[in-house]
Amino acid sequence: MSRSEFAKAKRIVIKIGSALLTDGGKGLNKKAITVWVAQMAKLTQQGIEVVLVSSGSVAEGMSRLGLKTRPKALHELQAAASVGQMGLVQAFESNFQTHGLHAAQVLLTHDDLSDRKRYLNARSTLISLLDYKVVPVINENDAVATEEIRFGDNDTLGALVANLVEADLLIILTDQLGLFDSDPGVNADAVLITEICSDDSRLESMAGESRSGLGRGGMATKVSAARLASRSGASTVIASGDMENVLTKVVAGEDIGTYLYASIEPIVARKQWLAGQLQAKGRLVLDTGAVNVLRKSGKSLLAVGIKAVEGHFSRGELVVCIDSAGVEVARGLVNYTSAEIEQIKGCASSQFANILGYSDDEEVIHRDNLVLV
Repeated sequence: MSRSEFAKAKRIVIKIGSALLTDGGKGLNKKAITVWVAQMAKLTQQGIEVVLVSSGSVAEGMSRLGLKTRPKALHELQAAASVGQMGLVQAFESNFQTHGLHAAQVLLTHDDLSDRKRYLNARSTLISLLDYKVVPVINENDAVATEEIRFGDNDTLGALVANLVEADLLIILTDQLGLFDSDPGVNADAVLITEICSDDSRLESMAGESRSGLGRGGMATKVSAARLASRSGASTVIASGDMENVLTKVVAGEDIGTYLYASIEPIVARKQWLAGQLQAKGRLVLDTGAVNVLRKSGKSLLAVGIKAVEGHFSRGELVVCIDSAGVEVARGLVNYTSAEIEQIKGCASSQFANILGYSDDEEVIHRDNLVLV
């Protein structure tokens, strides 16, 4: 995706850093939040789905509690985050309401994204919120996260969320103009990098650590986040949150900030990942009609076309789809367990609720999670 194609993005993840949100540690910068929300509302009016990853809960909690320096003890950080999260959510929800929109608080830990079932549940929740035209406001669940499972910074969380929702673009707003070839605070001749591949080996020498003392991420974490986001084909823009209309300008393709482009497109990245998975947990035997639909129409796999289930697997695990002769047709990630598919095979999705007592997805394997072989 080039800058000129940003306006075609269907889904964007926006990450805003602590230094921007908390006015240098003096509490929430409510004026700036109002400006960013207005821009996000404009993007939604253009038909773009927006997911916000917001830092600032700890810094806002510090302000409310009268703390002058960031706590070091984990339980003190958790307490500050709990207090600050209240103000953060209130600020975003009240501002989105003025544009006829609602925000939703979503708190995640690393465990939520490393466990496949919880990963899928988180994804389903976020996609449902977007379907309802709600803007998810995501933060790390600092109040319960332990040192071993913390993301470490919300840049990384933003990249993981971009992977999770298969975003086209990750925008990281910071208090810097973008990524420079050297530290502009030390070298007055430092040059802003306007465009570079996220896999470029020169990036390590350009990135530095945070100097604000409020958040945990510097340019190094932003570069790392861009590389992580690129694994699902999402490109990244690092830009100054202080710039007027920064979000709408980025999406309009204006040459601002640093553009770290992914080397492969999102759909290709997704399909390559699926095709490269070797550990299939089971097999689904398809009838002729289902095989033809998958091969010729590129549609999702429905239960009505499944004749038999082989193996034991959980929701979200990789299975192989075969025809009646045992020839592999496709592989993908299932939305139901092997036991559930055994009950609904050959049935229409309208019957799921009666058979299982509930109904989640209409498809057994969605086309986005399926690759032909």
